[in-house]
Amino acid sequence: MTSGTQSVKEHSWIDPYEKIWIIVSITVLVLMVAALTIASIAFGIQVPVPEKRVDPRVVTESGPFSEPGLRDLGGGKYEAYIVGQTWNWSPKEIRVPVGSTVTFFITSKDVQHGFMLWNTNLNIMTIPGQVSRVTITFEETGEYPFVCNEYCGIGHHTMAGKVIVEGR
Repeated sequence: MTSGTQSVKEHSWIDPYEKIWIIVSITVLVLMVAALTIASIAFGIQVPVPEKRVDPRVVTESGPFSEPGLRDLGGGKYEAYIVGQTWNWSPKEIRVPVGSTVTFFITSKDVQHGFMLWNTNLNIMTIPGQVSRVTITFEETGEYPFVCNEYCGIGHHTMAGKVIVEGR
């Protein structure tokens, strides 16, 4: 009977170093899930929402992207319509008062671009045929440059603009 008991113990034995690494791995996984949860709830990190599909060949002919720019909705809320096309953002400059909440609607007319607004958590992929939407509140005055962070061709480095947040 002892030989049968010993064989069961031998099969369930885990090396101490292996046990430590299993515990460390599970702990890291739990910490990453907790950090993601805290970031999404406490710090307002959000996944960009694909608002709708559009035909990139005619997106600037009618509708809100025919005149890209800022729309004042009242009460400190704004909508910004931005189009990326061949090394250019349209518009290149947006001005809002401090404390404003801006919902960005961004699309691309030609190739995939990346829209990153410095000193914020706004970083969104712009894909031809898709309108992406993300909202941000500007609590501090200053200039917030935006750039294309997805290589889009030889003039990629010229694709930049800025959001200027002014005092009231």
